[in-house]
Amino acid sequence: MTSPTRYEIEIRGRASDRVLRPVVDEFRIVLTGAGTTRLVGEIRDPAHLHGLVAHFTSMNIELVAVRALDPEPPHHQGETPS
Repeated sequence: MTSPTRYEIEIRGRASDRVLRPVVDEFRIVLTGAGTTRLVGEIRDPAHLHGLVAHFTSMNIELVAVRALDPEPPHHQGETPS
């Protein structure tokens, strides 16, 4: 079994509640000033990623980018992130 990987999925336009309903609990959603919607969260495995792509494709949503993100380094107690 593979460990989850953090991804950023960027889609064209301001995504509606209907489009985001299946992913709202799994991803942080950011509406950008460039007119796109970014979803950031963990993808469990390739099947999960393909399922998300299939969902957006079935709703005729244009994917702008799908990026694997570097893991966030763990923060130690007493440290502040830079």
